[in-house]
Amino acid sequence: MSGKQGDGSSNRARIRRGPATPRKRTARVTRNGGRGVPQRSTHTSRALAAIPAPIQAGIRRGSNYLLAAVMIGLVIAGIVAMKLPQMIGVELGEAAGRAGLAVKRVEVRGLSKMDRARVYDVALEQQSRAMPLVDLEAIRQRLLHFGWISDARVSRRLPDTLVVDVVERKPAAIWQYRQRLSLIDQSGTVIAPVKLDAMPENLPLVIGPAANRQVPALGALMEAAPSLKPMLAGASWIGDRRWDIRFQSGETLALPEGDAESRAALIDFVQRDQRVRLLGQGFVRFDMRVPGRIVVRSSREPGQQIAEPADTTKTI
Repeated sequence: MSGKQGDGSSNRARIRRGPATPRKRTARVTRNGGRGVPQRSTHTSRALAAIPAPIQAGIRRGSNYLLAAVMIGLVIAGIVAMKLPQMIGVELGEAAGRAGLAVKRVEVRGLSKMDRARVYDVALEQQSRAMPLVDLEAIRQRLLHFGWISDARVSRRLPDTLVVDVVERKPAAIWQYRQRLSLIDQSGTVIAPVKLDAMPENLPLVIGPAANRQVPALGALMEAAPSLKPMLAGASWIGDRRWDIRFQSGETLALPEGDAESRAALIDFVQRDQRVRLLGQGFVRFDMRVPGRIVVRSSREPGQQIAEPADTTKTI
């Protein structure tokens, strides 16, 4: 018994089993009869599955609309990049010009000092004379480069006229710097160069670096002494800090630094002149740089220039 059992177990042990073949997965058959690929469930798919069908349809429609809008935007960007609207606009403007809407006349208003021909040249210097294509702002900006013109407005008057309204600068002084003379307005803006033999006699002469920018301050200073304004011949801006005032009678008044200090000194000078009569008496220079004191330099004879060091000075 034991031997037979041993033989049997031995026989069973000798039986070789073939290689284990992997179990074939049963393909999932879809509803239409084809074989479907097994898919794993994800959070996204589960979330989409939880959305009601009407909302899913709305999302799909919104996606389609967004895609269509992007495509339309790309088409429009391509058209703009090719400058098709500009080309169409230019062609329409030229057509209007050929139909009679073209610049034939320029009307200039408000100009009295500057040469009008220069304004005409700027107004007519256009790539196209067709009225719709005339760049009014470009004309205005070019006109503002002229010293005489403070402001300008350019408009169309159909069918064929450009109207240019100009605000002209008013000369306030003559600025002398580096042996050059320039006409300037009240703000110190340079208007135009001036020849020595053509200097306006009714304008004061300001001398020195950046003296043109000090003209507003000089005007405010002279407002403190209105009786001296008709007698002002000019002024020198000294050391970028103070004024030397020159009168038509030949005297020079040295004022101290600072707006308040120079104003007080000028008022003091006016009061002294009213009491003693300083101007037109042969004095050469009044020095009021020291507050409360005036140093007067005089020549031996009224109106005679004095030479260094033979000057005589006195304090009053």
